[in-house]
Amino acid sequence: MKAVRFHEYGDPGVLRYEDVDLPAPGAGQVRIRVVATSFNSVDGTIRGGFMQGAIPVELPHTPGLDVAGTVDAVGEGVDGFEGGDDVIGFLPMDENGAAAEYVLAPADVLASAPENVLLTDAASLPVVGLTAWQALFEHAELTTGQRVLINGAGGAVGGYAVQLAKSAGAYVIATVSPRSRDAVISAGADEVVDHTATAVTAVVTEPVDVVLNLAPVTPEQLAALVTLARSGGVVVNTTVWMPAPSDEERGVRGIDLFVRSDAGQLAELVARVDSGELRVDVAERVPLADLAALHARAAEGAVHGKVVVIPSA
Repeated sequence: MKAVRFHEYGDPGVLRYEDVDLPAPGAGQVRIRVVATSFNSVDGTIRGGFMQGAIPVELPHTPGLDVAGTVDAVGEGVDGFEGGDDVIGFLPMDENGAAAEYVLAPADVLASAPENVLLTDAASLPVVGLTAWQALFEHAELTTGQRVLINGAGGAVGGYAVQLAKSAGAYVIATVSPRSRDAVISAGADEVVDHTATAVTAVVTEPVDVVLNLAPVTPEQLAALVTLARSGGVVVNTTVWMPAPSDEERGVRGIDLFVRSDAGQLAELVARVDSGELRVDVAERVPLADLAALHARAAEGAVHGKVVVIPSA
């Protein structure tokens, strides 16, 4: 089968499109014929060797944390899935990923694929959808009527976070660049702040219950966001290389989010997609053979929105 792998850490040029052996599923695993994976920024971070402590991988390594595809073979002890089932999942970060024609996955990380979107496009959901879900409901414990500020709402996680917060009955303030303004309004944002024109601290004058930071801000900018949280509020930060600040005097908690796979939460996201409550947006679809070029564009800041990667034409 064909796969993209890197045999050493480095820039996007280390990615090779090559022939590899077809893997066989072990106990508790299924083999998936990959219909699509997607690009996540952490893929580039792992490839570059910057996560070797937190996410040790065995070289050569195949990237691709998201998978959408069809179960092709089932290992011993697997219940709930069988050959022909369409599934999606967030694969273990330290194992080979789905930038390949076939991939092995623990059955317990998978959910049935949504029925109301293309299976290729469903590959865009797991990592970013779970990031938004866990930030809002698991860590921030968002409830109806609360005010939430989503800083950096124009990205893939932000799009889901806006939709999920609105469906929970929150008042949503989103900071974006002009390019993403229409998208976050369409997703349901109540207020939109152009962060390229003004500081959010100068615009948001009423305290918020939840601050969700999705942007690669400076430590000073992140610290300033704490001042926008009400007493007893929470700041959830996804830029894990920079600890979330807090304000103990006012009871503002700072939480660092490192997303994890959760099949139950993923199934809930799928249900919301199928009900029409949650929209899946895909910016680009590229062939697997062009994955190195996609990584290079992402390193230059030239990738906007969610990109799915398709093994076959």
